[in-house]
Amino acid sequence: MSLLALDRITKRFGGLTAVNRVSFAVEEGQVVGLIGPNGAGKTTVFNLITGNYRPDEGTVQFQGQAIGGLAPHRIVSLGIARTFQTIRLFQNLSVVENVLAGCHCRMRTGIFGSLFHTPGQRREERQVLAQARDELAFVGLGDSGGQLAKNLSYGNQRLLEIARALATRPKLLILDEPAGGMNDQETQELIGLIGRMRARGLTILLIEHDMKLVMKACDQLVVIEYGSKIAAGTPEEIQHNPRVIEAYLGADSDDDED
Repeated sequence: MSLLALDRITKRFGGLTAVNRVSFAVEEGQVVGLIGPNGAGKTTVFNLITGNYRPDEGTVQFQGQAIGGLAPHRIVSLGIARTFQTIRLFQNLSVVENVLAGCHCRMRTGIFGSLFHTPGQRREERQVLAQARDELAFVGLGDSGGQLAKNLSYGNQRLLEIARALATRPKLLILDEPAGGMNDQETQELIGLIGRMRARGLTILLIEHDMKLVMKACDQLVVIEYGSKIAAGTPEEIQHNPRVIEAYLGADSDDDED
């Protein structure tokens, strides 16, 4: 059984079909890239997985359970976390407070414990604070916990979003253009981070326009154009697929092999 399986999902907005009968699967432990030209429907696919949109047709299954149409917080609780193409942080909160927001969905202390500050609630607070600091250290922001999120560089704000997503303890991490706004050095460090996340047992699905990152980081690629899947395979297979070259990679795609 695949960890994530999309079967002929379709999403329409008025007379526009943004996603048209797209099917693919993500196996546990894989890093899978979803690529295609701007406007191809990639982020809409992500939104159908994470509950921001409800499919008009088709099914989305996670660990064998149908999740299409579930509320986003329910999907997070099942083990799917995401980052966004446009950074969405609490800019006026500290870096560590942003990560603590991600820990919230796994906290067990109820209203009683919070009101009366019970020993169990205090113990859980210490545990989630330690987890938040661990996630910051994991992504390379261990010394930045006390800073306001808005004072981080753009690349580090991307890393903070990843740390916050990791704090939800996901099984599947969905990254929407994680290298957007990063320089070459930051992108190389991101490739290393993706490898470390995979090593700790995470499955990753990402959208990314940086083809060097995609070719180095991904096991499998799914290509969509005008809302429809046109190809799927290994990075090498996709890089030499004539239809993909015409639609997206361009005639000079071989230059990205190094």
